[in-house]
Amino acid sequence: MAEAGTGQGPSGFDRAVRLVALLGGVLLIALATMVVVSVTLRSDLVGMAGVPGDFEMVQMATAVAAFCFLPWCQLRRGNIFVDTFTLKLPERLQRRIDAAWDVVYGLAMALIAWRLGVGARAAFASGENTMVLQLPSYLPIALCAVLAALVCVTAFVSASRLLRAGG
Repeated sequence: MAEAGTGQGPSGFDRAVRLVALLGGVLLIALATMVVVSVTLRSDLVGMAGVPGDFEMVQMATAVAAFCFLPWCQLRRGNIFVDTFTLKLPERLQRRIDAAWDVVYGLAMALIAWRLGVGARAAFASGENTMVLQLPSYLPIALCAVLAALVCVTAFVSASRLLRAGG
């Protein structure tokens, strides 16, 4: 993927964001495999107990995977947006409006990252664990906080690229 408006190859930042998305995909594949195994074990054919704590792992891994995909989606301009009123504006103005919304999105993600960080710290301080596996609850929350911060940075990077491309 070329950086927007530069005609150059992907930057180190782009590659890192893509790697995070790929890790999210690997996480979802592992999660899907675990669910298949758990359901198969519970079936009448096998008649065993499923994977202990499977629902806990599904909850945690799904949240982490979703946050893994958001930065890549932002870099690829894959988020849903409504441009009904801006389609007839000059391209340069369209890019500026898109950049402004990227900044708003980045600020919203900064707020989310901050609150997730506060939540992770509270879960750590209270020693909160999952019910079945007794995994520390703060770990996936903290990871989501870090990933939300990456989304924030990515939104600012994409806004900057839009503005630079506009000349």
